[in-house]
Amino acid sequence: MAHQKKKKSLLKRLIFLVATVAVVVYGTLAILVFTFEKSGIIQKAAHVVMDEVQVLTGGLTMPTEYISIYQAAAEEYDIPWTLLAAVHRIETRFSTMSTLISPVGAEGHMQFMPCTFVGWSHPSCSGLGQGEIPEKDKTNPDVIAQYGGYGVDANGDGIADPFDIEDAIYSAAHYLSRSGAAEGDLKKALFNYNRSDQYVSDVYAFYEEFEEMRDQLEGLAAAEN
Repeated sequence: MAHQKKKKSLLKRLIFLVATVAVVVYGTLAILVFTFEKSGIIQKAAHVVMDEVQVLTGGLTMPTEYISIYQAAAEEYDIPWTLLAAVHRIETRFSTMSTLISPVGAEGHMQFMPCTFVGWSHPSCSGLGQGEIPEKDKTNPDVIAQYGGYGVDANGDGIADPFDIEDAIYSAAHYLSRSGAAEGDLKKALFNYNRSDQYVSDVYAFYEEFEEMRDQLEGLAAAEN
């Protein structure tokens, strides 16, 4: 009888000890979670993870296959590659739009008006910049050089094509660089690209987001190569 009482007493002590440990552990975890939430650590980590998931699944954050093109063009024209990515995101949603010709006549992956691509000194250029430029001249590097346009033959195939992804991104880098981005005035360059304060705000917001994720994005791109 005394032995049974002793066993019950030990069992009660063990249950009490386990319950105490559980309370301490739970309380500690609750404090840690509260601390992390207050500091924004959990939210920031979740944001990064979700962005990376979107990248890996081909979402609209940024297709990684374009990153090496952004980087090469940015190096050539001394601007941030993340700025090119942000412009691409706004202009054609990373080239996922059903058409790459806008209602006002902007063309290609980065939405150049023909007169900006070929050069405003072309005799047909005025107004919004659609011009009446022959198709063969629109992509001719010699014609573009003659009229002072921003079109670039990035892949060396003898044509500067706004519908070719490399040519388009290099041409955008050329334009942004000459418009102030190479000197660090990114917002001025964006305003020159599309004269709208809302446009500047939208592109710059993506630029800042991509800058925050630069290391992760570059790492993901490098892993694919």
